[in-house]
Amino acid sequence: MIILHVLGARPNFVKAAPVIEALRAGGVGQAVVHTGQHYDERMSEIFFRELGLPE
Repeated sequence: MIILHVLGARPNFVKAAPVIEALRAGGVGQAVVHTGQHYDERMSEIFFRELGLPE
């Protein structure tokens, strides 16, 4: 089973990060779908780097 996270707006990234980390620690397969709502580096990419979200 793989959990699919659909994220788009900045608050979604911040809220999902601890959930993603907890599932990762439990060995659960995951994928993140970025809706592209914020595609600017300052509005999106930084969250993947700083929160350790899977790409």
